Amino acid sequence: MAVCYARTVNRRPPSHYRPPTGPKPHCYPRAVETATAETLRTVPLFAALDDDSLAHIASVATEFECPAGYVLAERAQPGAGLFIIEEGTVEVWVPDGPVIERGPGDFVGELSLLTDTPRTARVSCSSHVKGLAISRQDLMELLDREPTIAVAMLGELARRLVEETKH
Repeated sequence: MAVCYARTVNRRPPSHYRPPTGPKPHCYPRAVETATAETLRTVPLFAALDDDSLAHIASVATEFECPAGYVLAERAQPGAGLFIIEEGTVEVWVPDGPVIERGPGDFVGELSLLTDTPRTARVSCSSHVKGLAISRQDLMELLDREPTIAVAMLGELARRLVEETKH
């Protein structure tokens, strides 16, 4: 089983920081072809699920691939989906907080979906990233159908809260 990769980078964006302008790098979505039960099982969020549940997740997920510099989520924008990182790393830019790095096995974008509020942070790819995206509607249906996912998310959210209160 894969271990979640997450670490806080002790730096803040400079006060003059502004999101990049100009042409936006392209992110390439594609239907899930390689996300079998075994590959999904390596994601800690789904590790306890049976093959039927994993097949259902694969049926609603979209694989994506983005270059370094691509912004997956922008602060204050509506949240449309949850992102699960399979390869690469992303940086989570929280206002007035440290930059948090997330990697393989981690998920981002859940807060705006669970609370039905705008995104609270900017998430950008710090390297080439491959992952899965699950829409708001599909996530809500998954949480109803598979409460073990909600329990796994709750544990991770609590761990993150404890991590953030240490700073």
